[in-house]
Amino acid sequence: MRDALRPSDLVPRGFVVDDAVYDAAGLLITVRAVNKASACPECGSICTRVHSRYRRRLADLPMAGKPVRLVVQARRFHCDAVLCGRRIFTERFDAAVLAPWGRRTARLDHIIRHLGLALGGRPAANLARRLRLPVSNDTLLRVVRRHGGSRFIPPTVIGIDDWAWRRNQRYGTIICDLERRKTIALLPDREPATAQAWLSDQPQIAVVARDRGGGYAVATAKALPQATQVADRWHLMENASRAFLDAVRKSMRQIRTAIGAATIDPDLLTAAERIQYEGYLRREDTNAAILGLAKDGVTIKEIVRRTGHSRNLVRRVLRGQRSDVFRVRESSLELYLPWLDTQWAAGQCNGAELWRRLKAQGFRGCLRVVAEWAARRRRAEQVDGNALSRAPSARTIARFMTIGRDSLSKSETVTVAAIESSVPKLVEARSIIAAFQSMIRKKSLVDLEPWLEQARSSLVDAFARGVTKDQAAVSAAITSPWSNGQTEGQITKLKLVKRQMYGRGKIDLLQARVIGAT
Repeated sequence: MRDALRPSDLVPRGFVVDDAVYDAAGLLITVRAVNKASACPECGSICTRVHSRYRRRLADLPMAGKPVRLVVQARRFHCDAVLCGRRIFTERFDAAVLAPWGRRTARLDHIIRHLGLALGGRPAANLARRLRLPVSNDTLLRVVRRHGGSRFIPPTVIGIDDWAWRRNQRYGTIICDLERRKTIALLPDREPATAQAWLSDQPQIAVVARDRGGGYAVATAKALPQATQVADRWHLMENASRAFLDAVRKSMRQIRTAIGAATIDPDLLTAAERIQYEGYLRREDTNAAILGLAKDGVTIKEIVRRTGHSRNLVRRVLRGQRSDVFRVRESSLELYLPWLDTQWAAGQCNGAELWRRLKAQGFRGCLRVVAEWAARRRRAEQVDGNALSRAPSARTIARFMTIGRDSLSKSETVTVAAIESSVPKLVEARSIIAAFQSMIRKKSLVDLEPWLEQARSSLVDAFARGVTKDQAAVSAAITSPWSNGQTEGQITKLKLVKRQMYGRGKIDLLQARVIGAT
């Protein structure tokens, strides 16, 4: 036979119901404690002599869509211990049921805390109102802050990386336990000294996975000299791809010559392209002046002082990374260019008519885009056959040279073939980068030293120097199962929490929501 449901089963343990009143405002339940005695909070002695009674009003979990209020018949006791400094005290209840001075039961406070952890302030308050929970957005955040971040088990394998408070302006540091797959610390900045101070308190750490930046490497080396540092494999792959892109940028002059675009015919340019071309000519004058000074043995610092240009610009010129003519962006016509070529060959040369036909196919661009394309084609047919074509951007060429030939069109294949036959150093750089990425994927450490010897005399020598400088961490990345991918995932979660609060959460609230939620 089933046990009957009693009113006392609906209230927190340790209480019995004296009275219950149901009205339009909700359910009002009067309860009292079952225990006859209470422990003194000062000395801990058990006291039974009652001094007086008073009522405490508490909020509890809602029932049947109505708010529930508890009225607790609380007692004050005499403390009879001779040496105790407190003579009268209010009875204490189990902390898992009701906290001292609490206005909510512990079970309601638990629900409110997790609402705040999941949704933040105002969104959680809106949901709580629908759940008939009497709580404001400020109270939700206070509860989350009061509980703070949970304590963590001392880790042995961690991942450390930076995250943006505000991109390019202010950064913090996130530290994750890679074995337990959870965030264990947020630091307010990414200064090496801050990371070093935290790491110094965790001498048991044996493995530190980090990005390629030097700050965390220095902090780890000082705080945990015995720990193994592991460079992030994703960053290694990305750095390799960027090194090949830089090699393409250095080779743009040879590439333009190879594909027949060493000179530009201004008659074939649109108004926007002509402005970019004039800027390119001015940049060429600046580049020639800087390269001339460097050829004479002038240092970068002295070049900056003489020319008035920034140090970053001077370094880019000396590295050959400032030679693109146009800032090429993908056009909205890219998908429709084959169709336009077919229509043009069929004799349809009116830009407005081509635009109307494109709109029928779903094209969402404006008339001006199609009209400029038609005008450029018309001018190209009127000039002599010696006019040279426009070269793709460095990023586009790098993509052409690294994707599969099956994904290239016929004209793109011809362009790649011309570049490969005229710029062999770029082909060598591509094979070196491909070998490095294959080495990372196959975890083949024996290939690292031969690769470094080959890369030091190529267009990607700067990348090879960086790998040599961080060789121990790169070697660990090839052989170790650990990497910083988990940390990147936790940063994504952190960004979600921060944006939920419109970027206004302070470090303590972020710690409570990101670390406390686990």
